[in-house]
Amino acid sequence: MTRFLLLSSRAEDVAAVGEHAAFLRFGGLRADELEQVRMEAAPFLPVDLDRYDGVIVGGSPYDASKPEDEKSPVQRRVEAEVSSLLDEIVDRDLPFLGACYGVGTLGVHQGAVIDGTYAEPIGAVTVTLTDAGRADPLLAALPESFDAFVGHKEACRVLPPEAVLLASSATCPVQMFRVRENLYATQFHPELDLAGITTRIGVYRDYGYYRPGEYDEVIARVQAADVWAPPLILEAFVRRYAR
Repeated sequence: MTRFLLLSSRAEDVAAVGEHAAFLRFGGLRADELEQVRMEAAPFLPVDLDRYDGVIVGGSPYDASKPEDEKSPVQRRVEAEVSSLLDEIVDRDLPFLGACYGVGTLGVHQGAVIDGTYAEPIGAVTVTLTDAGRADPLLAALPESFDAFVGHKEACRVLPPEAVLLASSATCPVQMFRVRENLYATQFHPELDLAGITTRIGVYRDYGYYRPGEYDEVIARVQAADVWAPPLILEAFVRRYAR
């Protein structure tokens, strides 16, 4: 049986359930093929990685670059556990795909500089593949440039030393990178369609992603976007690594 592990850190049920459903849908997986662990709910280590074909990390309201004394105890625990798990994942080069928070997890673990320099408001941006991105098997079905949904208060300013840049945008130079052969992180959200991002916009209304009173404007902005290509990354990830 194909098994992937989805690590989520969304305390709101509607967002966590929706995230799981999105990865199932766009990955072409059955419910029993994608196990979700809600990291914020309780300590989740140890994890028997031999059970899984790959690990997926969803987005998160956590900001990795926030000063340690401003992070909640839950965030500090989650970050410590993820870092410990990444020790083994990276050592094995076990297939890994981190969506948005993947940059803050895999990136930090591998020595990236994460800060607010290249934050992007909620909306769609044009992402362009690098030469390495065009040659990467996970991106073979994507056009050279495509629109993707973003919305983040921090991003990767300096790539990890051993990382390969796969995609960029005008407003955020690091939109996707790879470490070793099988470890991927995206700043954009490959799991989000219009319904998914609309739900998130409502759930995180008070989290500082947009100013009070801008809800209708933000909704109109995403409704005007034509985002179809990023989910192909999830399909390719499952197809490539499912045993």
